[in-house]
Amino acid sequence: MTDSSDRGAGTRQLQVETHGLDVIGDAERKGTPRTLFWPWFGANVSILGLSYGSFALGFGISFWQALAAGVIGIIFSFLLCGFVAVAGKRGSAPTMVLSRAAYGVRGNRLPSVVSWMLTVGWETVLTALATMATATVLDRLGWGGGTGTKVVALIVVGALVVIGGVMGFDLIMRLQTVITVVTGVLTVVYIGLVADHIHWSAVSAVPSGSAQEFIGALVFMMTGFGLGWVNAAADYSRYLPRDSSGRGVVGWTTFGASVAPLLLLVFGLLLAGSSTELNTAIAADPIGALTTILPTWFLIPFAAVAVLGLVGGAVLDIYSSGLALLAAGLRVPRYLAALLDGVLMIAGSIYIVFLTDDFLGQFIGFLTTLGVPVAAWCGVMLADLALRRRDYDEADLFRTRGRYGDVEPLPLLLTLGATAIGWGLVTNTAAGWLEWQGYLLGPLGLGGKDGSWAYANLGVLAALALGFLGTLALGRGRVRTQEARPPSLPLDVEVPGA
Repeated sequence: MTDSSDRGAGTRQLQVETHGLDVIGDAERKGTPRTLFWPWFGANVSILGLSYGSFALGFGISFWQALAAGVIGIIFSFLLCGFVAVAGKRGSAPTMVLSRAAYGVRGNRLPSVVSWMLTVGWETVLTALATMATATVLDRLGWGGGTGTKVVALIVVGALVVIGGVMGFDLIMRLQTVITVVTGVLTVVYIGLVADHIHWSAVSAVPSGSAQEFIGALVFMMTGFGLGWVNAAADYSRYLPRDSSGRGVVGWTTFGASVAPLLLLVFGLLLAGSSTELNTAIAADPIGALTTILPTWFLIPFAAVAVLGLVGGAVLDIYSSGLALLAAGLRVPRYLAALLDGVLMIAGSIYIVFLTDDFLGQFIGFLTTLGVPVAAWCGVMLADLALRRRDYDEADLFRTRGRYGDVEPLPLLLTLGATAIGWGLVTNTAAGWLEWQGYLLGPLGLGGKDGSWAYANLGVLAALALGFLGTLALGRGRVRTQEARPPSLPLDVEVPGA
């Protein structure tokens, strides 16, 4: 039976969402925790999940090692999203506004900028992949796959993403429901059509790798999945009623986000492990390479499932990137922030599609580099949330003189310190502009930038742990002081300048 609150969400007239960083009022809260399944599943059911099988094997590990790294990395990282999502229903505001409780109202601008960079980067990558996949499919059909085709594909895909981001929450929730059903069905058909390309003898013959290579694959899975979403995890749960189950929020977020990537990863590992040629092709064109083993008649449906899945993820990213940009200090309506991000997304997609031929190297470099400060922020945010016994004082999230303060030095220093240590423990040799990283691998006796630990990307795990443990150990008194203050006046009756 459909919940009445769910029905109400579906019958409302579509219009441009006017909410930006403001708190969602009780009258506009709707749905149940299970409604979180749709946006999270729709954003992660992308065919790109198949390509992660190739990415994981690229670390030099076996099928079973890659499977273990994927299962642990995907579930754990999306579980972090589930915990952050609880803050949304406790505070009714976007993720990067709730983060002000830890960093201070203006101190939070630094993590907001990092969050904005990450979400803009992700929406750019997904839009570029959708463009390349469309061009590859049309080329195989003999309809042209050159520059003109890519330009048209980029315009269409970019328009879909920008429209979704500008319109906002209601359209996104409806769009994700459609994407979930369509891509889910067509993905199952795809798997059935290419299943005969799996050769277990070849898969099982892939040699095992070292513990360091396994850890590197595990961290890559974390940054490629949940850590890429954790900074936006409360943007949708903030619309739930205040009395929604916290366990339900965690469970439905984690389940909805994880189930499709787990299934796609298994099949992707089997495909990539069965063919060295396919495995190599995926590194250059992660989506388009998957068309080479398809019958011609299914190419159009494949293009639909590929593009819809990637658009689903990009739409959530552009919505959250607009909110992060506002949290960083830009004073414009939310829809204009999303539109600005759309322009940057198109520019970045042009670079990926037309000007670079090393997608995988740049992609891993991007994920790892921004994954470090995002992991540090996540550790601080989760520990701060765990220390709180009361819901957020929503009005004080917008006051520099409120209980959360203007700039909180401790969380900022923890984040900067954890990021500095983390960058010293990761390497990105495939991306020349990141060769400065890894400066702690030698001094700490880990073999330097060419040693066995060079590609384990320990810095992401170190940043997460340092942010979390440092805040637990040092932030308890600050949180208790904040929660001891009486409730503040609502924003609409606050005396100016107080």
